[in-house]
Amino acid sequence: ELLEVSAMGVEVAVVVGGGNIFRGAGLARAGMDRVTGDQMGMLATVMNALAMQDAIESLGAQARVMSAIRINEVAEDFIRRRAVRHLEKGRIVIFAAGTGNPFFTTDTAASLRAIEVGADLLLKATKVNGVYSDDPVKNPAASRYQRLTFDRVLDDRLSVMDATAIVLCRDHRMPLRVFNLNNEGDLPRVVRGEDVGTLVTAD
Repeated sequence: ELLEVSAMGVEVAVVVGGGNIFRGAGLARAGMDRVTGDQMGMLATVMNALAMQDAIESLGAQARVMSAIRINEVAEDFIRRRAVRHLEKGRIVIFAAGTGNPFFTTDTAASLRAIEVGADLLLKATKVNGVYSDDPVKNPAASRYQRLTFDRVLDDRLSVMDATAIVLCRDHRMPLRVFNLNNEGDLPRVVRGEDVGTLVTAD
């Protein structure tokens, strides 16, 4: 679906996590130094980014991995102007290694990169089709919001992204759309402007 969206003429950038390999906070809870755990998590995102790059290119599209930590043998350094240039040339850009700093989540990295490259919309792909009043898996009566403000998300402590990421989006007026990664066709529908998932805005 990334390729389908790219073929529509949309500039596509992706921020990948590393939770399937290592999660820094989880390692810290197990007794590891938090900074070391987060650094391992950053390296895990680079591994996932390289796998995604390979998958995209095997389908005939162009992709570039840009890392927030210097690892030149396998990925380009993140340089904002270079990232924008890749996007302008129609390449799918994959941002890896989070922000390059411990204690910051992949969500915060996604918000930061979206703002830096001047994205029109930040998409958060999750396992549920939007933002709910409660965990819909545990509470079948939970209701889905079609639209929210960032302040409401913060005030009600809704599980969207961490507070740092939400505040970044709010302060820079970066709209956020939360949708289900597993619903086939949802990504192209979002890009076409259809009302999929939950839209979170500053107003």
